[in-house]
Amino acid sequence: MKKLLPLLLCVPLIGWAHGVPESTVKAMADASLIDFIYFGAEHMVTGYDHILFLIGVVFFLSSYFDIFKFITAFTIAHCITLVFATFYGITANAYLIDAVIAFSVIYKGFENLDGFKKYFSIGPPNLILMVFIFGLIHGFGLSTKLQEVAVASDIHLSLFQILSFNVGVEFGQIAVLIIVFPLLLMIRGKFFDKISKVSNSILVIAGILLLVYQLNGYFTDHTHHHPDQLAPQEPQNEQVIKLDTNDHDSKHDHDHKHGHDHSHSH
Repeated sequence: MKKLLPLLLCVPLIGWAHGVPESTVKAMADASLIDFIYFGAEHMVTGYDHILFLIGVVFFLSSYFDIFKFITAFTIAHCITLVFATFYGITANAYLIDAVIAFSVIYKGFENLDGFKKYFSIGPPNLILMVFIFGLIHGFGLSTKLQEVAVASDIHLSLFQILSFNVGVEFGQIAVLIIVFPLLLMIRGKFFDKISKVSNSILVIAGILLLVYQLNGYFTDHTHHHPDQLAPQEPQNEQVIKLDTNDHDSKHDHDHKHGHDHSHSH
């Protein structure tokens, strides 16, 4: 477990920079299944975009049954994409995936502000369906991060390692809800309406900032961060030397031929 500590300290940086720190690579290379569980939990707890979305989902919920219903939809969805995408090596650009996750935060804040009725004069789409759809995207984002680390660590993830990471994500999600839900219950009162408007406006603003950040990263980072692009590359020195040698030989033959022709002209 001690070997994994440097990894856990770097998890928040992965979310911002889409890079894989060297300490993370070393920690993942010989991590146990328990380490994968811990890594998944820590990643969820420090995943600000996931937490913001969860806050939006449970913001108006007042019963444990409602929480169970919506969180189950979110959990099933992100488990599907996390496990299957990682196991079969399905991936996409990390910036674009995180941009969609940022949009999910904007969407939930906008819905909580009753934006559909105010600006479009329509009711919002089915909440459980939207939570499930966005859960698929969140799971795909988690899968991409896990695959980035695996490729950089030069390891092939087993199904047990993937499932362990997924279990850790669920533990982290439960830990977040244990903290967030009681806090939301505490702010219920005569000022809750104003608090709700301010809080969900902050969700929208935070989502917009995250969206702009991710899109800026996509258009300015030329590597575009597919996990396979993080794999170590073979040195090209030998090929360059060979090409240089061929160029030198060609130049030598050309000079020799030119000199030979010049002597005949005399």
